[in-house]
Amino acid sequence: MVLPIIRVGLATVCSALLAGQAVAGPPYLTDDPQPTDEGHWEIYNFATGSHDRSGLDGEAGLDLNYGGAKDLQLTAVLPLAFDNPEGSSGEGFRAGGGVIELAVKSKIVHADDESWVPDVSVFPRVFVPTDHRFGTGHVSLFLPVWAEKDFGPWQVFGGGGYQINPGADQRNFWQGGIAANRTISKSLQLGAEVYGQTRDTVDGPGYVALNFAATIKVTEHWSILASAGPSWEQGGADGQVFYLALKADY
Repeated sequence: MVLPIIRVGLATVCSALLAGQAVAGPPYLTDDPQPTDEGHWEIYNFATGSHDRSGLDGEAGLDLNYGGAKDLQLTAVLPLAFDNPEGSSGEGFRAGGGVIELAVKSKIVHADDESWVPDVSVFPRVFVPTDHRFGTGHVSLFLPVWAEKDFGPWQVFGGGGYQINPGADQRNFWQGGIAANRTISKSLQLGAEVYGQTRDTVDGPGYVALNFAATIKVTEHWSILASAGPSWEQGGADGQVFYLALKADY
């Protein structure tokens, strides 16, 4: 089932993040180790981007997740990308194919309720460029480990990994974060995270982002997800990060 792409007038996820194609466990940048249930779909109609002194950058598209087997999730992210440099007044706006993401999440450790052992998954992701104007123009690979431990209504999860980022003036980098999410009711979850990345280009800065997130379950199969917060680059540049999605569960 193909779902319509949500159009939003929000900027989301800082430009350094987009250059490095950081991953997310919607609505967080930090991922969790829980695969989609076997035989089920999770489909996110999302919009994401950033606004800082360099202008507006973003993506919108479909994030498709399928439970291929017990403890195994197959993922494909199919985005369109855009940017609008600061001060361009529209003349510099451009849009095109984004960087396709293909990934497999595999849970390798199950949490033990009698100890501090958490759920743990590996979630390698391959990034495939489709338009030379967006991304590095080279296939890259992210190799993360994610963990989670639940405490009553609280879910605490985090981790990260290393991204192999080839290309002229590019450099490999680390990224990761930690998030705390609380189930308020059957229809509402709230939380926050801290996420960071080292520099992904020879001259580029690393960054840290602080996000506040909400998930609202509207019906049995549909939810609205959103997050927003400030980001800080090395060197003092500030920005804002946002995420918005309509999620379908089947």
